[in-house]
Amino acid sequence: MSGATGRPVRVLPMPPDDTVLQHLPALAAALAGDGPVLLPVPADDDTTAARLARDLAADAPVPPAEDDPADPVVLMIATSGSTGTAKGVLLPAGALCASAAATAQHLGGPADDRADDPADGASAGPASDPAAVHWLLPLPSWHIGGLQVLLRSLAAGTEPLVLAPPFRAASFTAAVHRMPSGPRRTSLVPTQLRRVLDDAEATAALATFDAVLVGGAATPPDLQDAARAVGIRIVTTYGMSETAGGSVYDGIPLPGAEVGLLGPDDAAGDGSAGPTSGGIIAIRGPMVARGYRGRPGDPAFPADPGAGALRTFVTTDLGRWDGDRLQVLGRRDDVIVTGGENVVPLRVEAALRRVPGVRDVVVTGVPDPEWGQAVVAVVVPDLGAGTATLPAAVRAAGRALDRPSEPRRVVLVAQIPTLGPGKPDRAAVRRLAAGDSPPPW
Repeated sequence: MSGATGRPVRVLPMPPDDTVLQHLPALAAALAGDGPVLLPVPADDDTTAARLARDLAADAPVPPAEDDPADPVVLMIATSGSTGTAKGVLLPAGALCASAAATAQHLGGPADDRADDPADGASAGPASDPAAVHWLLPLPSWHIGGLQVLLRSLAAGTEPLVLAPPFRAASFTAAVHRMPSGPRRTSLVPTQLRRVLDDAEATAALATFDAVLVGGAATPPDLQDAARAVGIRIVTTYGMSETAGGSVYDGIPLPGAEVGLLGPDDAAGDGSAGPTSGGIIAIRGPMVARGYRGRPGDPAFPADPGAGALRTFVTTDLGRWDGDRLQVLGRRDDVIVTGGENVVPLRVEAALRRVPGVRDVVVTGVPDPEWGQAVVAVVVPDLGAGTATLPAAVRAAGRALDRPSEPRRVVLVAQIPTLGPGKPDRAAVRRLAAGDSPPPW
């Protein structure tokens, strides 16, 4: 397929409802190595779709240097572009198939037999086999999380049920009742899981699933505990577009994936993924993308002569090992330096969520003339909870960790700004914390 000028790019508008299923044949053909490189964009947001097509040069082919006839690029996934122009993640067929196979192997079940080549089951349609795995899709299908539900359904030879936005407990429950019997799986973001747990009928419906993948943002420990306490089989996931979605489940790398923790010099050097006591998370494996469009030599995808056919992606996240499980500490850019001390927001957020009356919280830093940065907690109170004493309780919970972690200010909001499918928009949160935009309370 790769000629002297490269392969063309086809913009693929992804509807938010079940009409997205019309694209399953195109996805299956792409996985088989046929057709152009596909660039998924939102069908219901012309402005975003046009911006992504422009930023990622959809009118120009993918050059041979960024492709491989033996393992052609299938998807070009746009990163969020929250800090500037979006980047295009180049995912070859082999990476997507490896991700689907590793997920099926980890979760177990009848999809194992077909996951090595999702294209094999592409034309099967809804399966009549009562043991076949059926997926529910409640995520935007132009993001990697939603796309993977479609691809995993192809791997299982079944057709997913699509839950159109907005996500509501009642519509979720009704969708589950329409699903075929047999093994059920879905992928949620933490905000969706919390909405399910707020409704008894939706909670009972979700408890019928044999696996509920939760990712897209850090899943608070209290939310995990609440879900498992009522019999919901959640699996926390860590990954990104550059790793074809989740590649670490419940802290354990998927089959074929290797996780290393790098020091700053390693991250800028050869990208080796040897284990250390803590550092920058790097992922190596067959599910790693080929690189970014038009960015040869990007340090996020370092040359790794010892990896053979495997590729390495150096994330922007910090992590440490807790036994044999990876604990993600958050983005290194999000670490707050206050009075010369480092404060990791995810650690503080976990403590603040245990405060009665706190429904959700994001901790950020704002410029401070004395301390360099001041810790600020942006808090969503529980509905009906009194808020007069909540700021003091939040500050006390941070102080109980250590003095630098105590929020110097608490901002109450009706909801946390999000970016993509449920991920906190930390840039918008910082603006709220700094008073640059009025709190939506």
